[in-house]
Amino acid sequence: MYWRAGLALTGSCVIDLGQTQIVPSGFLGSDDQLPFSGCIIAYPLHHHGGIMSALGSDSWWRKTLYLTGGALLAAAAYLLHELLAIRKEEELDSKDAIILHQFSRPKCGAPSLSPFCLKLETYLRMVDLPYKNSFDGRLSPQGKMPWIEYNHQQVFGTEFIIDFLDERLGVSLNKGLTPQEKAMSRAITKMLEEHFYWTIAYCQWVDNLEETQKMLSVSGPLSDLLTWILSHLNSGIVKREMYGHGIGRFSAEEVYTLMEKDMRTLATLLGDKKYLMGSKLSTVDATVFSHLAPAMWTLPGSRPEQLIKGELINLAMYCERIRRRFWPEWFVDLEDFSYDDVTDRSDSKLPDLGLYSRTDSSRDTLSRTPHTSHTPTPQEPPSPVSDPTGHSLYDSDMDTECSEIDALKC
Repeated sequence: MYWRAGLALTGSCVIDLGQTQIVPSGFLGSDDQLPFSGCIIAYPLHHHGGIMSALGSDSWWRKTLYLTGGALLAAAAYLLHELLAIRKEEELDSKDAIILHQFSRPKCGAPSLSPFCLKLETYLRMVDLPYKNSFDGRLSPQGKMPWIEYNHQQVFGTEFIIDFLDERLGVSLNKGLTPQEKAMSRAITKMLEEHFYWTIAYCQWVDNLEETQKMLSVSGPLSDLLTWILSHLNSGIVKREMYGHGIGRFSAEEVYTLMEKDMRTLATLLGDKKYLMGSKLSTVDATVFSHLAPAMWTLPGSRPEQLIKGELINLAMYCERIRRRFWPEWFVDLEDFSYDDVTDRSDSKLPDLGLYSRTDSSRDTLSRTPHTSHTPTPQEPPSPVSDPTGHSLYDSDMDTECSEIDALKC
């Protein structure tokens, strides 16, 4: 048996105690004698002066700070995991039901800060499929949102989810499109999801990070710290992925130039039509609406908001038309429809409707909405809430197309 003791000796020594012996304990600052058996190996401290000097050096303090910072980050990451991944109020059964996994509702009143989450939820409302939201924070195996569960089967990626629902449930918004229109829809979708998305993400998570941080909904202990960590973490991810994509290698001005070109392209393609492919909805409308929604409602005072509520007003009317029809509980201030430099937005929160069906809620809400006819006068230009002919966007949209959704079920 061995004891290693650092004693104040001038040289190293080994005391072999084959038998129990009495050893003076003066080394320990006492005159008492202690019995020991075995071996005592003593090392002089002056041979290890490097250790003592390191304890007092700047490098040791830096390492201590690094360890402390790492511990704090680890604690924050654990809390974030608890809030976003473990938090689950109830287990949702996906038997004969669509469970939509997506990010939590933001505090700004919009349904989501993610264009892809908003796209899929809007699509489910367009085809009138009941669904249940799950905000448990669980990502898909690809590390993305949104994804769905149906009959205990998991499906990932908005394009694959829409194809799955079409094949399994027989719902599609594209049945009436020609091959040329389907090709145009796909081209528009890819322009938005593979190009325009990165410009709007840059505006949301890099250029307007401080405003976006205020919109995040994080509850629990250290919510302010977790909100700051989450927003800056996501900002770093966006910048890194933009650089890998290639668009992040351009200057901010060049990124906004690319954004403006995409928005002008959409405005030209839309023209004075109700929807991208004409008078009837198609899947591409869910994509366009969800990618333009940040410019309309979550980027106050930004360049895309100035553009969509100013020169490209037909895109703003298009977004408002879809919001009014499929998001009756999403309240916005109509005075904010046109852009001005002063932003005054309420912190209204979109309620969690649970199992949502447009048939049950949207039509009831719309039936209670009074309709007012507008008679245009030659002296007054059309208002932002009317189409180029001066007729109300809300009246024409709400009344004439209810049968369009019902036709999908035939």
